[in-house]
Amino acid sequence: MPATSGCWSRPERVAGADAVVVGAGAAGIAAARRLQEAGLDVLLVEAGNRLGGRAYSVRIEDMTVDLGCGWLHSARRNPWTELAGHYGFTVDRSPANWSTQWRDLGFPPAERHAYHEAWMRWEEAAHAALTGPDQPLSAFIAPDDPWRPLIDAVSGYVNGAPLSRVSLHDWAAYEDSATEDNWAVREGYGTLVARHAEGLAVRLDTIVTCIDHRAQTVRVETSRGTIETRRVIVCVPSTMLTGERITFDPPLPDKHAAATALPLGLADKLFLHVDGTDLPDNGHLIGNPYSACTASYRLGPFGLPLIECFFGGDCAEALETDGDGAAADFAISELVALLGSDWRARLIPVAATRWRAEPHIHGSYSHAHVGAVPQRAVLAAPVEDRLFFAGEACSTHDFSTAHGAFQTGVAAADAVIGTLPFRSRFTAPASLA
Repeated sequence: MPATSGCWSRPERVAGADAVVVGAGAAGIAAARRLQEAGLDVLLVEAGNRLGGRAYSVRIEDMTVDLGCGWLHSARRNPWTELAGHYGFTVDRSPANWSTQWRDLGFPPAERHAYHEAWMRWEEAAHAALTGPDQPLSAFIAPDDPWRPLIDAVSGYVNGAPLSRVSLHDWAAYEDSATEDNWAVREGYGTLVARHAEGLAVRLDTIVTCIDHRAQTVRVETSRGTIETRRVIVCVPSTMLTGERITFDPPLPDKHAAATALPLGLADKLFLHVDGTDLPDNGHLIGNPYSACTASYRLGPFGLPLIECFFGGDCAEALETDGDGAAADFAISELVALLGSDWRARLIPVAATRWRAEPHIHGSYSHAHVGAVPQRAVLAAPVEDRLFFAGEACSTHDFSTAHGAFQTGVAAADAVIGTLPFRSRFTAPASLA
């Protein structure tokens, strides 16, 4: 073995002679499926013990909830919508109701109108600045504007970070391509993503530590041995590259810098079971519209006796830091302030996330630092036609979404297919690609 090698041991003979896909989230699954349907020998490798990554559905009693992504954003053009129909899943097209406040509790119509006007002024100022240099989104609303806290809270939900840390140009790239149709999968978005992996060669609990791409044959060093392959698609969160949890031989400093410029923000969820009362189907509440640290509450999703509590940005970070039970205490206090003290005994925590602490993920979805929008393309660029990259952070317009991840996975797989010396007649149906 050459002395210069930084990560090689005896190769293991397993599936994946043509390609190894690292990371079994939405991008990795889409890439591996595309390669398999093109007739390639592909292996999907995942550090964790389950499929789906940040798409994660769990059962609570007889109910399914999404701990990760839960909305088919831009649903009419979202490829997961078509796949849901293909696999027999149920798509709920009910409106998300994010702009409503159930029974006007704590947020009367006149104040919602004032907030809407402030939002429109902020958005118009941001769009007017697009032809100039990149700036943080906070530049377009005064620090003392009474509605700045709520707009910051919404930035936490949408971007995983406050206005001051989000790029204007990155935000506009997403906003200009998104549509208003936001639907949900009754059986769970995570369930759907995992279903798309059925029949693939998969290795769970397999941590990739180093990728040696010095030669035509790529060596993938894992916690279970080294795998030799012709091509690798890396589909891991940006956090796995910034901390060099996966290293490359030779090193790839441009990838490290790009991942650093595209950090994962934070959004967490808490689910409360509601006893002894009726909830509206898919109702909505903002806990405290005058605070930047407040939750968005989805009442009775799919008619279930649940409240889905959504925290974002610095508020989510603080609640994770405060430890187990902090999110439940916070949400119950906000809800009791709106609904009345008799609700306290009815609200029972049944599930919660702490995505910053989640092994092999360490966050929720990416946002670009100011001036860093080009780094999405840098992160996605192939290396010597042997290494390819995919994931929501690689998407220039649909980042932070499972469909953005899907599209980059398929694009990377098609690029791999284009570098190999043959084409299989077994290609993926265009409608599912």
